[in-house]
Amino acid sequence: MRLLGSVLGEVIEEQAGPDVLALVEAARVEAFRIRRSEVDRTGLAEQLAGLDERSANHVIRAFSHFSLLANLAEDVHHERRRRHHRREGSPPQKGSLAHAFDLLDDAGLDAATVARELQGALVTPVVTAHPTEVRRRTVSQVQRQVGDLIRQLDRSGGDVDPAWSGQLRRAVLTLWQTALLRLSRLRLSDEIDEALRYYELSLFSVVPAINTELRTELRRRWPDADLLPTPMLVTGSWIGGDRDGNPFVTADAVRRATTCQAETALRHHLAELVALADELSMSARLVTPTPALQELADAARDDSPFRADEPYRRALRGVYRRLAATAVRVLGQVPGPLPDVELPAYDTPEELIADLDTVAASLRSHGAGALADDRLTRLREAVEVFGFHLCGLDMRQNSSVHEEVLAELLAWAGVCPDYLALDEAARQELLTGELRLRRPLVGAHAELSELARGELDLLQAAADQIRLLGPRAIPNYVISMCGSVSDVLEVAVLLKEVGLVGVGADGRPSSPIMIAPLFETIDDLQAAGTTLAAMLDEPLYRSMVDGRDGTQEVMLGYSDSNKDGGYLAANWALYRAELDLVEVARAQGVRLRLFHGRGGTVGRGGGPSYEAIRAQPPGSVAGQLRITEQGEVIAAKYAEPDLARRNLEALVAATLESTLLSLEGLDGDAEDVYALFDDLAARARGAYAALVHETPGFVEWFRAATPVRELAELNIGSRPPSRKAGDKITDLRAIPWVFSWSQTRIMLPGWYGTGSALESWVDGDPDRLARLQELHGRWPFFRTVLSNMGMVLAKTDLDLARRYASLVPDAALRDLVFDQIVAEHERTCRMLLAVTGDDRLLADNPALTRSIRNRFPYLEPLHHLQVEMLRRRRGGDDGELTRRNIQLTINGVATALRNSG
Repeated sequence: MRLLGSVLGEVIEEQAGPDVLALVEAARVEAFRIRRSEVDRTGLAEQLAGLDERSANHVIRAFSHFSLLANLAEDVHHERRRRHHRREGSPPQKGSLAHAFDLLDDAGLDAATVARELQGALVTPVVTAHPTEVRRRTVSQVQRQVGDLIRQLDRSGGDVDPAWSGQLRRAVLTLWQTALLRLSRLRLSDEIDEALRYYELSLFSVVPAINTELRTELRRRWPDADLLPTPMLVTGSWIGGDRDGNPFVTADAVRRATTCQAETALRHHLAELVALADELSMSARLVTPTPALQELADAARDDSPFRADEPYRRALRGVYRRLAATAVRVLGQVPGPLPDVELPAYDTPEELIADLDTVAASLRSHGAGALADDRLTRLREAVEVFGFHLCGLDMRQNSSVHEEVLAELLAWAGVCPDYLALDEAARQELLTGELRLRRPLVGAHAELSELARGELDLLQAAADQIRLLGPRAIPNYVISMCGSVSDVLEVAVLLKEVGLVGVGADGRPSSPIMIAPLFETIDDLQAAGTTLAAMLDEPLYRSMVDGRDGTQEVMLGYSDSNKDGGYLAANWALYRAELDLVEVARAQGVRLRLFHGRGGTVGRGGGPSYEAIRAQPPGSVAGQLRITEQGEVIAAKYAEPDLARRNLEALVAATLESTLLSLEGLDGDAEDVYALFDDLAARARGAYAALVHETPGFVEWFRAATPVRELAELNIGSRPPSRKAGDKITDLRAIPWVFSWSQTRIMLPGWYGTGSALESWVDGDPDRLARLQELHGRWPFFRTVLSNMGMVLAKTDLDLARRYASLVPDAALRDLVFDQIVAEHERTCRMLLAVTGDDRLLADNPALTRSIRNRFPYLEPLHHLQVEMLRRRRGGDDGELTRRNIQLTINGVATALRNSG
């Protein structure tokens, strides 16, 4: 950090002048004095408040770059520590596959149990385009260049030569002269392209390697169980299919997303085939290939005399030509060198895998198994995981849109003039009747509204892409705000309109697409078990579930439930919902797969994934897990192979452990504990509601004290910040809600209400406090909830937050809301320490403590300048530089906090 800061200082002095560097350095020194409690904030705040916009811009950019480079130094340090542990032969770290297998070995599991529990095993990180990644791709590329240079320094043992120093200085200079802000809002096409680059950066190499290791280790332990016949770890995406509140997700977007994904996969496979053919130069004069390999070589129609005795090269040229033909069929072009001979296309990835297996078997037959185990095996695994489609694109839409569209179709078809007027029972009767009929409701030339035509066109595009790329291309349809059986049946009827639900001769529907309800609000989560039971009790819908191997996916929303009821109430509602869903699935004889809609922040379900998965209720993981990866978290986890490996291993390891081991630790005490937490959650929800939903003027306070309006102007995503126009908290998306609280350092969604719940329940009774302490010691759920909350509280700074509160013009309202926040913060910190027995926040996380100590001083000037620029703008200064400075501070604070949205 000192090295990078020194280079940045040199660049600032050269580019902006010694006066700017002196200003920046003075602010930096003062910020660290504030962090050490040597001075209060008044002096720095007054100094920065007196700056003109141009000087403020220099300071904001300087500290934004300081934060970015500090993050980079921290990441490289973590890599260095992991390498050190590996070299020293340290025990496997928690969250690694090696540690998970050690735990499984100690458990003494039998093959039958492992085979049963891991049947259909699936772990899927699903990339979403939610707008919290503030960095431009260009900035990320320069940052990666700096990271590579620091790694070179590590490898050299710290020897700095002039050439290396020159490269580092040029990289930092480039960073300084590169705009941190985008000139225009990201388009959906940009988001699609941005997500796909992580495959080349890490996923193409890491995902197949993890699947190979998983299979190898599991089958070595239980050789007779035939474990993981299909890959356990696969990838997914919402970008281009998630149209809930995003008008830019259209039929063209679905086609573009799936086509770009397929192009990425096929380009990778074709390039690997070229490299493999270069490597496998074996001569038939020296080895004897198998007849099957010779047949594959002969079918290649490769007449080159230079390869006459090189059967592997000829065979692989034939495989390349067939895959190129597949690319032409799917994409209309070849993303690689054009073949000079046309061969029939592969219809399925399995056909390509069969040819690769032929090559591998032949290599092993003449003692070249080591070659078969190298690039060829990696390519085979990549084809098995990524196919021709790369990843599954989920579709999502709000249940209210389905209602409106279907009402229009039913009216147009003369089936029902006013579907929206029907009660739930009548809706179900009508919808099941439609699902028994093969005819569509409307034809291609029906005169429909723009909304209805757009929805049908999008579904038709999905159907076309599934026919082209296979059912893995679009495997799931998620229903936002799902609260009834009719919400699910409406989607089934709409899918039937485009042929994605077929009706058999027995009148029963079937579909390749999983219809997944999303339960988001506290009330919907509390009713989730009842809703799922009603869905599965409907015979026609149940036949669709049975046709998909008896698996039903349910998505759980972490963001809206938190915005609705607060941190503890939302977490407990999710836990309770999972318990209910597991019980319903068990009673109905279906396999439940949960899809966790987690964000990057604790207020949106974030926090360490390994601990979060292990803290799930018994039976809720069951070998299957899907989880969203959002915003800035994507770059933090997948920009480098080492990072990707660590994070994906954590997902898989936690899934194995949660599935095969007993982790809850409540034993026969569970029902009493659940009742206790029902009580705590109700108290926490009441305290949260008293502030957020019941305090007069709270929305006005929130909009004045946070940069939520200015956040909407930041060009960081294609999706609008609100589902609909309005001035209510319920109208605002969870992401800008959480992002805004992070910017002010209040972090309210990650803790508010918990202190009141704990304090009022304990009520001074030492036995009750001891009960909570004992549960904290043995229950992963409670321990994880408090650990994540402690992390948020450690990042909270109410002295800084008070400066944001000063932006509220109504002094009485300002104090009314802020005094409640301060009191609850003190209460929450006090109760957290009482329950955990710690003497300070983050006592259980020294690494994060060190990170905050090193990085947070760089936040100090950014916060003061953000408040000042907000004050000026709201006072009438709406100049371009003022607006840009506000956006730069938002960018810089988000960069330093790392998980802000």
